[in-house]
Amino acid sequence: QVQLVESGGGLVQAGESLTLSCAASGRTFRVDGMGWFRRAPGKEREFVAAINWSSSVPNYALSVKGRFTISGDNTKNTVDLQMNSLKPEDTAVYYCAGLRNLNTWGYWGQGTQVTVSS
Repeated sequence: QVQLVESGGGLVQAGESLTLSCAASGRTFRVDGMGWFRRAPGKEREFVAAINWSSSVPNYALSVKGRFTISGDNTKNTVDLQMNSLKPEDTAVYYCAGLRNLNTWGYWGQGTQVTVSS
């Protein structure tokens, strides 16, 4: 099994920055990449950003592109999400995810709350 543990959530004001971190443990050889998703109150879970270990090319949701930066270390199986210029609409529970078989987000963390006040 693979375990993912997030850290770094909290309460910030609009315009401020926050960094989320995630570390994978266990059978990490099964992890092909890592990413972040979020679920805002009353909404579906949505993709935020991800990085594939083989290509190292990051992908972003349009809503965060230019404000968020994902970085990862496949030797340590860690991934960070640097979030700048935060907006109230970024408020959500952020989940770290691990990519399995190159096409399935098969591993999930417990989530960390990010709250952005206006």
